[in-house]
Amino acid sequence: MNISEAKDHKEEVIRLLSTEKLPVDDLPAGLDNFIVATEDDRVIGVAGLELYGNYALLRSVAVDQQQRSKGIAAGLLTRIEEIATGLNLEGIYLLTETAADYFNRKGYEHIARMDIPEEVKASSEFSHVCPQSAIAMRKSIN
Repeated sequence: MNISEAKDHKEEVIRLLSTEKLPVDDLPAGLDNFIVATEDDRVIGVAGLELYGNYALLRSVAVDQQQRSKGIAAGLLTRIEEIATGLNLEGIYLLTETAADYFNRKGYEHIARMDIPEEVKASSEFSHVCPQSAIAMRKSIN
């Protein structure tokens, strides 16, 4: 498995996210700060950061169903957190409906939506893409 920038794999990223029923309409055009896991030149996983001031929104973490339980998501998450550290961000925020337990095991804590920085709340994910039932989580970086 290789982890690399996602910008040359946009169609495959959209296909994987669509298959996993994750939003694609509001993906950043150049997929800046998005990474992919590939095997035999095929995208098998994706994760991305959207930057908002000193914070990031983690989004689009997905692994092909046939490739799960191989540590791919953990590898992507580690690399994303390294990117956030390199950018001197204060924290990573996310919304999830299905993976709160996973992210909790990876050091993310449940938080109230009102505790999310205003910059991140202005993102399309927080403002209108994800439902109110989604769980908000945070991980401090620096």
